[in-house]
Amino acid sequence: MSSKTSKIDPANAWEGIDPKRLPQHVAVIMDGNRRWALNRLLPGKHGHKAGVETLRELVKACLDLGIGYLTVYAFSTENWNRSSDEVGYLWALFEESLLKEVEGLDEHGVRMRFIGEIDELNPKIRASIQQAESRTGSNAKLTLNIAMNYGGRREILEVVKAVSRAAKAGQIDADSLDETRLSSFFYTAGQPDPDLLIRTSGEQRISNYLLWQLAYTEIYITETLWPDFRRGDFRLALLDFQGRDRRFGARP
Repeated sequence: MSSKTSKIDPANAWEGIDPKRLPQHVAVIMDGNRRWALNRLLPGKHGHKAGVETLRELVKACLDLGIGYLTVYAFSTENWNRSSDEVGYLWALFEESLLKEVEGLDEHGVRMRFIGEIDELNPKIRASIQQAESRTGSNAKLTLNIAMNYGGRREILEVVKAVSRAAKAGQIDADSLDETRLSSFFYTAGQPDPDLLIRTSGEQRISNYLLWQLAYTEIYITETLWPDFRRGDFRLALLDFQGRDRRFGARP
């Protein structure tokens, strides 16, 4: 969270928001970076860099509102299929941004957590991640989960393996396993499931993201591309969320 001038709307954008009915946990699929750059006749890397600035402002917004958890989809297991140049740039941008932002995030009480197959990343990136998690680990204003090398199906597969190992070791009784106990094996253990999922760029799919955790999540899709997502756009998502009747499968 650097001291750069905010690109977003003034704080009065929260007009109409009921502070007692805010989501506890917001998940975001940050889509549209490359399209944003293409629309401006710019190389794709400019869209990714602009997207980092948008994330910084969304973190500030969550802090302003007192939202406790924010989970963002930064790099999926499928993103490795992109060109080597783009993948290389994305990881370089990640390292640069992490070094640049961690101090400000720590000062603002943000706890950083990285979810995904982190062990498969190169040692330098793993070391940076571990340092960031260690530095911010005692913060409690906002937990920022950054999904890196993440895939929802892969997460479920790893949970199945972990449960199998625990059962073989006599640590759990498979017959008494319930949803609460199973949830403790997921990356987001100990956190509330997302109440609201925001997807930018207008695509109507969840793209292998938090497949277990999104069971009863309200989904909000906006045509706005991620680098253009502002506080006013976040307000519209929150107003939409607060206008819904969440029944969690029950009859009205």
